[in-house]
Amino acid sequence: MKKVYVGLSGGVDSSVSAALLKQQGYDVVGVYMKNWTKDLPGMPCPWMDDFQDAKRVAVQLGIDFKVYDFEKQYFDKVVKYMLDGFAAGFTPNPDIMCNQEIKFKLFLDTALKDGADLIATGHYAKTAGSQLNIAHDKNKDQTYFLHRVPGKAFKRTIFPLGDLTKPQVRIAAKKFGLVTADKKESMGICFVGKVSIKDFLKQYIQEKPGKIISRTGQTLGSHEGAFFYTFGQRHGLELGGGLPYYVVGKDIKKNQVYVTTDLQDKKLWNDKIIFTSAHWINEEPRSGQKLVARTRHRGKLIPVKKLNKLSGSRWRADLAEEVRALTPGQSCVFYSGQQCLGGGIVTS
Repeated sequence: MKKVYVGLSGGVDSSVSAALLKQQGYDVVGVYMKNWTKDLPGMPCPWMDDFQDAKRVAVQLGIDFKVYDFEKQYFDKVVKYMLDGFAAGFTPNPDIMCNQEIKFKLFLDTALKDGADLIATGHYAKTAGSQLNIAHDKNKDQTYFLHRVPGKAFKRTIFPLGDLTKPQVRIAAKKFGLVTADKKESMGICFVGKVSIKDFLKQYIQEKPGKIISRTGQTLGSHEGAFFYTFGQRHGLELGGGLPYYVVGKDIKKNQVYVTTDLQDKKLWNDKIIFTSAHWINEEPRSGQKLVARTRHRGKLIPVKKLNKLSGSRWRADLAEEVRALTPGQSCVFYSGQQCLGGGIVTS
């Protein structure tokens, strides 16, 4: 009987994953990863509630339960990455870095040393050996967030929800009688709960008031720091009146944010992507391979006309259609059919 360590987050997805694996005959151990416990002013961290729910599910299922304390590594590898990225003017994705460094590296390595044969999580994705494939539920598919995980990790990973839809998972949770069956999904930052990125950043990056400027050079208002704003952003500008404004650029050195009301502004649209820190799950795409790309989670899959390696880990992708608000620091992920091949971090 193979031993599977399941990452129990206290949510319904990981709870059902553990229940299904036990039903399938695996020797299941639930593991709560303690990644973040810090309360922020007016923003209590929900980690204790999640921990208690994870423990309750383990008791309900009659499986062993462990806690892995990864808080220091999480701050060093994920939180610091996010803070440094925003301070430099980018919009990094902490969920992707968490999967790369914590769940499918640190958790995997620790579990294997602890006696596990395999690990499992509640992600919506499929594997075939070292290959990562799109989930059955296209609306919940999380391969975008998993594209920086190496193929060798997927050989030791099970995604029990890969063939299920979210409504089916809810139904299964009720059939299993799990305490998390009706628990709402956590929104906002992956590790702090219902906290906006801006509110979180303000705890670590000092506000630096500056000007919001139109594309014609007119000063329209003020902001709290250019690093708090992201490309294509519409909400939170507080300019008021008339048509909505969109962020089309920012200058970190001058501490200025540039906006437009024109949704067709050329700065908002791009059919060429330069990306760096390229990571391919198994191997680089073949020359002439038919590909599609996604520039945000649940974003449209756009045909790739050409993909060229520039130098080192820098690549260029020419798309068949323009994408809106291509954001430096976010990821561009490539697919061939149902297979996720990998991707990189957008620079321009």
